[in-house]
Amino acid sequence: MAISVPAQDKGAAEPAGGTVQVVVDWLRERIKRRVFVPGQRLIEAEIIKQTGASRSRVREALRRLEADGLIEIEEFRGASVRRFSLDELRQIYRTRMALEGLAAAEFAASEDMESKQRLKALQDQLDALESTGNHELFARLNDEWHTLIIRGANNLYVEAFLARLRVPIYRLLFSTFYSAARIDAANADHKKITAAIVEGRVEDAERCMREHVAGGLSALADIDPDYYA
Repeated sequence: MAISVPAQDKGAAEPAGGTVQVVVDWLRERIKRRVFVPGQRLIEAEIIKQTGASRSRVREALRRLEADGLIEIEEFRGASVRRFSLDELRQIYRTRMALEGLAAAEFAASEDMESKQRLKALQDQLDALESTGNHELFARLNDEWHTLIIRGANNLYVEAFLARLRVPIYRLLFSTFYSAARIDAANADHKKITAAIVEGRVEDAERCMREHVAGGLSALADIDPDYYA
């Protein structure tokens, strides 16, 4: 599927310059938000136009994203956004179970009470959305909740690996909150995990987080295959 790179889309930050890292971040953000969809070809000339980067820097950025598993580069066809099979998504979720479980445990074990209070305040916002069906706001707050826990672990390796894993499934994480019942079920998990972390119950925090991510994996059965194929 060959689709042109869109003009500066609404809500997307303007590129700050033409370095390799700027191009990497620019592309990754658009893949994350499905501005660039699975299977879409990425046209070098248009990326150059949008980012102001040189051709060599754009190609280096594409190689980096290929190494991260987000795009594919084929001879004579160029780069395209990688498609993930349902089996690959299951592998991603299972890896997240282990890593986010570890993050929750390490956050619970930490003495960073300021971050724990921020988590509790964020949980209060999530609780206020129960029975509302406001899936867009819940999904955004859910992303902040997971991010805060990952950063609260203060483990750079866990944070780096999870940052890579979460990009391909970012829109899936939003789309799983398709009903008030699903929101309430997810938030029931959030409450248990937040309480375990704030109270320093390390084993409970890890176990509940693993179960929570496993619940997200189960929800994939109800997702439109266009999200992953």
